[in-house]
Amino acid sequence: MSDDRQNKAFPVSWDQFHRDARALAWRLAGAGPFEGIVCITRGGLVPAAIVARELGLRMIETVCIASYHDYTKQGEMQVLKPIAEAVTAVAGEGGKGLLVIDDLVDTGKTARLVRDMLPSAHFATVYAKPLGRPLIDTFITEVSQDTWIYFPWDMGLSFQPPIRDGVA
Repeated sequence: MSDDRQNKAFPVSWDQFHRDARALAWRLAGAGPFEGIVCITRGGLVPAAIVARELGLRMIETVCIASYHDYTKQGEMQVLKPIAEAVTAVAGEGGKGLLVIDDLVDTGKTARLVRDMLPSAHFATVYAKPLGRPLIDTFITEVSQDTWIYFPWDMGLSFQPPIRDGVA
């Protein structure tokens, strides 16, 4: 999310996210074969599990990068855990044969950092925003840059007062 306040909300339920992640797997089925998945944590963990199941992949690695430090501003990129050499050794040169998965490409800063690590890997996200879209190969849904996606793991259930009580 940029420094400016976002003005559009896109809440995603668990059911919707599961459908979208399966749709991503469907698109990726013809793009392989893949030797394994590198998911960008934390957002890539859930779609990576779904895609791995659908494509029959057992090798799942993480690259741990922190960019959103307070949920409102994207800050300095920090690699907390790099990709294990055992995984890159299985892949071809530059990560060929690896599938990199994340939930969302926003500004593209995280994708660019991982793309530098694995320039030949196939990059896939469930959702994409225009600034990051050129850095990925496959995605399901594009949203505007000023949209904030509320993922199901970031939300909880709470009481909503009836509309008749004046709450919009």
